[in-house]
Amino acid sequence: MALNNSGLRPSRLSRALAAAILIGGVVGTAQAQQEPAAAGEGAKKPTNVEGVVVTGSRIKRTQIEGPSPVTVISSTQIEREGFVTVFDALSTLTQNGGSVQNELNSAGGFTPNGSPVNLRGLGPGRTLLLINGRRAADYPFPYNGQSNFQNFGNIPSAAVDRIEILSGGASAIYGSDAVAGVINVVLKTNFNGDKLTVRGGTTTTGGGDYGDVQWVGGRSGDNWSVTYALEYFADEPVWAFQRSFMDSADDNPLPTPELGVNQPTASIRLNRPGSAAGSYIAPPPGTCDRFGGEFVDYNFRTVVAATRAVTNLGPGCGSWKDVSYQTIANGNSDWSGYFYGTYDFANGIQAWTSLQGFYSKSKLAGGTEAISGPHIDGTGRVTTWFDTGFNTNLNMQRVLTPQEYGGVDGLYQRYTEKSLDLAFGLRGTIGRFDWDVTLGRAEYRAERTRQRLDGSKVTDWFFGPRLNTTGTPRYKLNLDRFYTPLTPEQYRAMSDTLKYESESWVTQGSATLSGDLFDLPAGPLGFAAVLDFTKQGYDLKSPRSILPTVIETYNLTGTNGGGDRSRYAAGVEFSIPILPSLKGSLAGRFDKYDDITAVDDAKTWGYGLEWRPLDNLLFRGNYSTSFKAPDMHFVFNEGSGSFTTSLDTYRCLSSGLSAASCTGTVYNYSVFATSKGEPTLTEETGKSWGAGVVWDVVDGLSLSVDYYDIKLDDAVTTLSSAYILDNEAGCRTGLTRTRQPFQFSPDSAFCQEIVSRVNRIDAPGEPTTRIDGVRSGPVNQSLLRVSGIDAALNWRFSTERFGDFRTELGWTHTLKSERQLLATDPVDRDWRDDPGNFDFRSRVRGSVNWQRNDWNATVFMTRYGSLPNWQETGRIAPYFLWNANLGKQITEKARLTVFVNNVFNKFHPQDGGFNTYPYFWRAYSPIGREVSAQFEYSFH
Repeated sequence: MALNNSGLRPSRLSRALAAAILIGGVVGTAQAQQEPAAAGEGAKKPTNVEGVVVTGSRIKRTQIEGPSPVTVISSTQIEREGFVTVFDALSTLTQNGGSVQNELNSAGGFTPNGSPVNLRGLGPGRTLLLINGRRAADYPFPYNGQSNFQNFGNIPSAAVDRIEILSGGASAIYGSDAVAGVINVVLKTNFNGDKLTVRGGTTTTGGGDYGDVQWVGGRSGDNWSVTYALEYFADEPVWAFQRSFMDSADDNPLPTPELGVNQPTASIRLNRPGSAAGSYIAPPPGTCDRFGGEFVDYNFRTVVAATRAVTNLGPGCGSWKDVSYQTIANGNSDWSGYFYGTYDFANGIQAWTSLQGFYSKSKLAGGTEAISGPHIDGTGRVTTWFDTGFNTNLNMQRVLTPQEYGGVDGLYQRYTEKSLDLAFGLRGTIGRFDWDVTLGRAEYRAERTRQRLDGSKVTDWFFGPRLNTTGTPRYKLNLDRFYTPLTPEQYRAMSDTLKYESESWVTQGSATLSGDLFDLPAGPLGFAAVLDFTKQGYDLKSPRSILPTVIETYNLTGTNGGGDRSRYAAGVEFSIPILPSLKGSLAGRFDKYDDITAVDDAKTWGYGLEWRPLDNLLFRGNYSTSFKAPDMHFVFNEGSGSFTTSLDTYRCLSSGLSAASCTGTVYNYSVFATSKGEPTLTEETGKSWGAGVVWDVVDGLSLSVDYYDIKLDDAVTTLSSAYILDNEAGCRTGLTRTRQPFQFSPDSAFCQEIVSRVNRIDAPGEPTTRIDGVRSGPVNQSLLRVSGIDAALNWRFSTERFGDFRTELGWTHTLKSERQLLATDPVDRDWRDDPGNFDFRSRVRGSVNWQRNDWNATVFMTRYGSLPNWQETGRIAPYFLWNANLGKQITEKARLTVFVNNVFNKFHPQDGGFNTYPYFWRAYSPIGREVSAQFEYSFH
C-alpha cells in the first residue's frame, strides 16, 4: 500500500501486495531503482515505491530485492532509451524472446492490430497484463483466430510511472494465466504541476511520419489529490513498396537453382493441371499491357520434382510488384486519457478512484485479392474445374491490381477500438493491520471493416452458371472478362464491406488484509490475505458470409464465439524471519471456477528464501506452481476456418518422393482447415523455480544472476494442418516425410484419430485423391519446458569534470527448451537448437546515460541472438540495433531532445536462403532509421 497524506502505516507485506507485485515466494521487489529527476523539474523528494524508499542515489539493491527478480522499466527510462510507446519498450525485454504475429506479417490475419508479448517463448496468452495490479480485459479478437491474449499496444505512455515485469509462474497470487510471467503497468499518482511533451519524427527510408502530444498534470490539497494525463498519438502506415529490399519478387535471394533467376508472380495464369510442358494457355496479345504497367509478359518455367528437369510451362502475365501491396506498419490515430484521485477522511480511511480510456482508429492493408477458380456457396472456391470452352480441366490465377480497387487506399481495412478501465476503492488500518477493498470494471470493444469479393458474384462475372450438379464442377470461363481489368465500380459491385464486432470485459473485486502477526526472535512474522472475485467474458461477431458453415465470401473465413466465466479465489502469504540474515516466504491460493469446462478449481502455492550473509550480498531461491484455465475462445469457438498452402504429404510419399523434393502445385496447394471449441479441455499446470545471487560489488555497482526453469504440462495448442497431414501420410504409407519408418501402426488409436481429421475427394487426372478439408482444433499438449539464465548489471558513478554516468545491462540466455505435442510423441529435448525453432536463444539490452549540467545523452543497444537460416542448414549471425539521443535544458522549464533510433539503419541480418516473402524472419523490423525531436515544458 502506497504512503499517502493521511500517514497510514504500511507494513512490510502490504506495501508489495497493494502494488500487485507481491508474489510471496514468486516475486520480489524491483531490481531497478527510481530514476533521478530530470534537469529542470526541480528537486524532488525521494519516491516511495510501495513502502520501500528508493531514490536516484546508490541505494543497495541487496536490501530491496526479494526471492525472485523483477525487472522495472520506469517512464524516464522508456523516454531515455528512445521509445514512444509502452509496447516498443517491452519489445526489447530480454525475456521476450518468443516469436509473435506483428504488423509486418499479420495484416491479412485475425489480429493485425494487436500487440502481444511472448515471455520465454511460452505463448502470448501465458503472460498476464495488470494495470495497477488489476487484470486488463482481453483483446477482443482472438490471437490467430484461436486463443485470447492481452494487448500491450493500448496503454498510454503518458500515464505510465513504471512497468514491473516478473518472468515466471505467479498463480499463487494471481491465479490463471500467470504462467510465463506478469507485467504490471503502474500508472502515475501524486503528480504536482503540469507538463507538456510534444514529439514528432519520421523514417529516413520513407513513410512512418508520426507525432505524439502528452499533457500530464496533478493537484493536491490537505486531504485530496488528483493526477491526470491526456495523450494523442498519430502515425502514417508504411508500405512494403517503400522498402527497396522487399518491394519486388526479384528481391528473393535464392531463386530455384535449376532456373537460376527469379520469376514474377503468375498474376494471369490459365493452365491445365500439372506441370507438363506447355500447360499454360497463352493470353491474347497485348493482355498484360492493359493492366496499367502492373503486369509484364513472361514465359514461365518450373522444375519437375522427380527429375529436377526444367520444364517450359508457357506464357502468362507476371507481376514483380504484387507482393509489396501490404503495409508493414499500421497507421494509427489514438486518443488516451487517465485520471486518478484520492480523498482522505478524518478517520484515516482513504478513498481513491482510477479511470483510463483509449480510443483508436487504425488502418492497414494485407495485399490485393486473387481469383483462382469458381466459388460454390457453403463449399468455397474450386481450384480445378472442367471448362466446356476448352473441353479440359483447368486451373487459373487472376491477381487483382491496386488500380482495380481505385488505388492503394482501396486496400485498407480499418479498425476502431475503445477501451475503458474504471476502478475505485477504500483503504485504511485496523490496529496493526492494513486493509484495502477494490472494485473495478474493464471493457474493450473493437470493430473491423474490410472490403472483400463475394464468391457468387465473382463466379457469375467470370464463369457464369454451373453446368452440372455432381462430379467435377463444369463451367465456361468468360475469357474477355478474365483478360480485362475491372473498373473500381465493377470491383465494388462484386464485393461487400465486411464488418466484425467484438467486445471483452472483466469485472473484478478484491479485499486484502496485511500486517505483522507477532514478533519472532529474528523479526516480525508478516501476513497477508486476499479474497478475489472475477467475472470475465467476450463476444465475437464476424460477418455471416465468412463463417465456415456458410462460406459465401470469396477465399475468406472467420470465426464466431462468446461466453463468460466466473472465478472466486482466496490466497494467503507469510513472510517468515528465520534468522537475522535468513527470511522465508510462503504463499498459497485456491481458485474456484464456474464455466462450461471441466475445470472446477485449482490450488497453487509457492515459497522462497532470501539469505543475506553480508549487507551487500543476497542469495535467493523460489519455487511455485501455476496453472492456466483454457482460453475462452478455445472453449467457446463456434467454428472457424482458414486457408493455407500445405504440402499433401500423402500424395508426395505415394509418388515415391520425399517432402524436400515435392515442389509445385501438384503437391502444394490451398487447404481449408476448420476448428471448433472444445469444452472438454483441461487446465494447464506448471511448475517454476529459480535461484540466484545479487551482489553490490562496490558503491554504485551491482550485479545479479538468476537461473530459471519453467515446466508446463497439458498446454493447449491447435494442431496445425502440416502436423495432421504429415502424420496422416505416415499412418497411410508407413513412412515419415523423409521416407523413414513411421512410428505408429495404421490401426493404432493415434492413426485412427489423425486419419479421421482429413477429408479427401477423387481428383481425376491427378496422382491421388485431393484434400478437401482438414479438421483441426485445440488439444491439451503434453509438455513445454524452458530453462535459462537472466543477468543484469547496474553501474552508476559521478565525476566532477565529466558529469554523471549510468550503465545498465541485461542478458537472457535459454539453456534448454523441450516440447512434446501429444503424449504419444517423443519428447523433443533439443527443441532450443531445432532448425525449425525461430525463438531467440539469447537477447541483450543495455544503455549508457550521461548527464552534466544542462546536457544529457543516452546510447541504447539491443542484441538479438542467432536464428536458424531458412534452409535449416546453419544459423545466421546475431543482430544489433542502436538508439541514441541528446538533450539540453534550454530554460528552467523547457527541454529539447533529439532522437535517432536504429542509428545505422539496420533492417535484418542477411540470410541468403530465405526464399519466402518478405525474405527475412518476421521478428526483424523493416522500418529502418527513425529521427525525431521532442520538446518538454513544465508548468511549475
